[in-house]
Amino acid sequence: MPEERQPTVPQWTPSTRELDDLELLAAGILPIEGFTGPDGELPVPAITLTVPAATAESARATGALELLDPEGLPLARLSVTSTYDTEDGVGLVGPVTSLSPAQFGPFRRYVRSPADVNVANSFAVPVDAPLTDQALRRIAEVATDTGCAPVLVVCTGAGSPQGVSAPGLVRATLAAALELDAAQVVAIPVARRDVEAPDTAADRWLRERVAQAYGRSLLYPPQGGTLPDRVAAVVAQDRPPQHRRGLVVFFTGLSGSGKSTLARALHDVLLERGDRTVTSLDGDVVRHHLSKGLGFSRADRETNIARIGWVAAEISRHGGLAICSPIAPFDATRRLVRHMVRDAGGGFVLIHVATPLDECERRDRKGLYAKARAGLIPEFTGITSPYDVPTDADLALDTTGRDLSDCVDEIVHLLTLAGWLGTPALPPIGV
Repeated sequence: MPEERQPTVPQWTPSTRELDDLELLAAGILPIEGFTGPDGELPVPAITLTVPAATAESARATGALELLDPEGLPLARLSVTSTYDTEDGVGLVGPVTSLSPAQFGPFRRYVRSPADVNVANSFAVPVDAPLTDQALRRIAEVATDTGCAPVLVVCTGAGSPQGVSAPGLVRATLAAALELDAAQVVAIPVARRDVEAPDTAADRWLRERVAQAYGRSLLYPPQGGTLPDRVAAVVAQDRPPQHRRGLVVFFTGLSGSGKSTLARALHDVLLERGDRTVTSLDGDVVRHHLSKGLGFSRADRETNIARIGWVAAEISRHGGLAICSPIAPFDATRRLVRHMVRDAGGGFVLIHVATPLDECERRDRKGLYAKARAGLIPEFTGITSPYDVPTDADLALDTTGRDLSDCVDEIVHLLTLAGWLGTPALPPIGV
């Protein structure tokens, strides 16, 4: 008889926060063996992993899931013991077995295990913000009183660094360490449970648990004080004034609402000002160059928006301003783009072009709404496919009966008040 073939173990690349948690699990720093249910296993907070329903079904069938880094390198295997439903998919529970260590990322050489530190003669200091002169004085006092060396445990995971990027926090901490005697620096990917929410008891427990692995005692640095000059220089380089930081202006709205018109007009105004580098990622243009071959199913539309978001996030990472104007009908996909931009260190301004459906349909020069109502275009937003009205928009703008220049002025005013636009170097010629 032919040998029975074993089913192929499915693969999945976790989110940034889940990859950070996976690294803590693989290092054996947490008192659990793998991903938990949504309530965790007290006293450990929930360490969760969520995948799409199709991936969960395959994982249940094989009893395992291979977890990959963003480059496709297998990091670990999850043995699935149970599952549960979530708002975004299906949560998987079970122990993980490490396959290979994470290899890439800035300051990887500072990701050191507790075995690499003289824990018996050290005290640990969890660091999630640049250390001030007051904090450094307190650390120096404790070092003198105890005869122990400080280990500065830099929390680099998703949502943990405050006021700087993760690489910026490591650079600032290395600069601060020069102000101390015999200080060591380690960088550990301790991620917050929810980057959108305030710091929670679970976040604090996780930071403390990880930091405690690197010293015989724990010292939380005091708040207040000013940054030493060398630390302040690092912070200034990492976080320039807001009007010089990367930004994504993301227009969303129904077909015919005026998104592309506003986006093009804003693009022209910003080019005339000359104080920002600007890239336009218009929905139709992107579909021709970046998303050619995609259809208009929900999955393809979400893929299109995710591609736009990724490119826009990379533009913001390097200090540029990207203007996007897709329909982007689904709240979950818009939130995904917001998170990608924030992970890249950029700002995100969401503008809902809230022109009513009847006005959009009246303007319909391409006859798309008529075709959709006749059943010739399936899954047309606003007719046969839903549009999730944003509840998190920075500006809702109904263009009905309004002058284009007035609408653009309102957007520029918003960006200026928020600090994303400064004073242009020169006024436009002819003004």
